[in-house]
Amino acid sequence: MGADEGADEIGAEHDSRGWAATRSWVEKWLPEAEHIENVVRLRGGWTSRMRRLDLRGPGGRRSLVLRSFVKPLYVRHAEGLLTREAAVLRLLGETDVPAATLAAVDATARYCDHPSLLMSLLPGTVRLADQGADDRADLLARQLVRIHRQPVPGRRRPRAYQAWTSPERVIPPTATERPELWQRAVGIIRREPPAHAGCFLHRDFHPGNVLFTGTGDDLRISGVVDWVETSWGPADLDVAHCSTALALLHGTPAGMRFADRYVDAGGTLTDDRADHLYWRLLDALGFAPDAEKVAVPWRELGRADLTSGVLTRRLEEYIAALLSRYA
Repeated sequence: MGADEGADEIGAEHDSRGWAATRSWVEKWLPEAEHIENVVRLRGGWTSRMRRLDLRGPGGRRSLVLRSFVKPLYVRHAEGLLTREAAVLRLLGETDVPAATLAAVDATARYCDHPSLLMSLLPGTVRLADQGADDRADLLARQLVRIHRQPVPGRRRPRAYQAWTSPERVIPPTATERPELWQRAVGIIRREPPAHAGCFLHRDFHPGNVLFTGTGDDLRISGVVDWVETSWGPADLDVAHCSTALALLHGTPAGMRFADRYVDAGGTLTDDRADHLYWRLLDALGFAPDAEKVAVPWRELGRADLTSGVLTRRLEEYIAALLSRYA
């Protein structure tokens, strides 16, 4: 999250005993005489509470970001998620991928009020507007190719990817007038996963997890965030996830073009259309019935037009387009 992106100042909640423990843990990792001057909630997250910690010390002012899991589901899985993200941030610190620098992690809430990870603040902002979406999509494709090309020694490889839905878990929209479309799509993922060449996946790469600076010819990606789901698996799956998000944000054509942008940027996808369709649908069907998981943070970041009805309609249109092109 960028320094100016979706910020709310926090008051009373940081007077609690729990915050006092977390604050003490954070300040243990700070240079001597540096202290927390202000705490700001960062909007746009779903899985965790994100806070910007503004620091002041003899060397001046700077900021860090504190990610804390507070929802019961994510608290239960926090040790694995935050331990993985910490390892990934250490790995990426040796690369040109614009990821945060790890400062500290308390994955089991031994010291903090909730499982937490402390990291550097990246420059830039999340940009979700329709205006300029094509230029940003080109940069997204190039960045994803670079992520997939990261050489990762076997001993440092993240876990194998996990599917986020299955034929039995797909819930079609209740008001759909095309139940046969959903049945057909679900039928296509009712098979064993295709054989594939594995690579380093972000696994949740989409416009909401990418920061930008500049405009026009100076537009740049300044940060890629949220590495808790990082996995090893097919490039098609990361491309599928970003494609679905673009279709929901900007309409079906944007989602359908992203795989072509990725290939044009030098990326490699499976040559088998049926296999590619499997990965695309495996991701898209995970958003059913209404994509509310992404809708909430996107609306917080200014896309109030992305109502449940709009997103449900776009998801159905996108699935229809995938079947028309690849089936």
